[in-house]
Amino acid sequence: MKNRKDILASAELLIAPFVLPHVPEGTEPKALVDQWLHAIATGSQFFCDPTVTSPAAMKKKILAVFKKQKIYTNQDDFFDLVFGALKLRPEKNARFRFIDLFAGIGGVRLGFQNAGGACVFSSEYDKGAQKTYKENHGEFPFGDITKIDESAIPSHDILLAGFPCQPFSHAGVSARNAVGKSHGFLCDTQGTLFFDVMRVIDVKRPKIVFLENVRNLERHDEGRTFRTIKETIENSGYSFSYKVIDSSSLVPQRRVRCYMVAVRKDLNFTFKFPEFDGEPLALKSILESSVDESYTISDRLWQGHINRTKRNVERGTGFTAHTADLDKPSNTIVARYGKDGKECLVPQVGKNPRFLTQRECARLLGFPESFIVPEKRSPAYKQFGNSVVVPVITRIAKKIGGNIP
Repeated sequence: MKNRKDILASAELLIAPFVLPHVPEGTEPKALVDQWLHAIATGSQFFCDPTVTSPAAMKKKILAVFKKQKIYTNQDDFFDLVFGALKLRPEKNARFRFIDLFAGIGGVRLGFQNAGGACVFSSEYDKGAQKTYKENHGEFPFGDITKIDESAIPSHDILLAGFPCQPFSHAGVSARNAVGKSHGFLCDTQGTLFFDVMRVIDVKRPKIVFLENVRNLERHDEGRTFRTIKETIENSGYSFSYKVIDSSSLVPQRRVRCYMVAVRKDLNFTFKFPEFDGEPLALKSILESSVDESYTISDRLWQGHINRTKRNVERGTGFTAHTADLDKPSNTIVARYGKDGKECLVPQVGKNPRFLTQRECARLLGFPESFIVPEKRSPAYKQFGNSVVVPVITRIAKKIGGNIP
């Protein structure tokens, strides 16, 4: 008798011949295979090219093939077939549906899934993040959002988008200014991706829009960038609210981010952010007891940190690197953390400080212990540095999901 893995592989092979006419440029065919399997399992709409066929017609065709091969008997059994092996699976009877744009490794997805939602479409450009997303969520995300026809995206209640923050972050602005590059909406790649979010919003008209970005978004270009975002969303028929939140009462990391929630104006729903108070958590609470020596920084790197810190302190500007206070939250872990670890150097008795491990980074962002972390350190640091604090997202998501009309 075939096991679950073999049956799922057979289902993927049966779908494969129907996929190619519907795969957007910059997306792997396996993303569409996964999305169709998940759509059947959760009772959601299919993504497909509307010039080729309708979502309903395509779903009917695939189901007919599955039933003939005795792969599909009912939705509950198929849900268990598709999601049964996943530790981070959605609820069988989701209370709402969402899409996950600029998905990263799925931190925002996980928060809204914790609140009872099911993802019906995901998109992420970075190849390493796509791999981690697939390993944890069982779904390979679609690729370049700029190449995707917004009318083909499945209908959804909530749109999630942690659109790229580098053009707006303090570090990103400084780096771009230093080399004469534009930033914010003048950046012709990442900065304009907000308008791809709006392209989807204007066509699909979700009930709720949830956006996340760096704290500096609020202040960038003397507030003009943030005002553009707010007014653009409001002009599309949504109310707009936001809150700058420090995560250190939920995880031992001081990660301050700007969270935005927009509600379609025809709905009888007024959103108010939950409160985030409480004492900051201590870094030592998430540290592993035994860490491989390879995480200890070299004499040369440590001496370089000491020398640069001394010079910059004396002149009153520039980067500094100190060992972390284990009784306080860590500094913000960023995508460049793997270069020299200066954001969080863990002190060690009798030797140089060390980098955080991949698992410690996951804990600093509130990912569950069951989350599969990348084995290689550089991509792991990049992915976690670009991610979100899951407990913060979960608390906001529960406030939305529990009241969504």
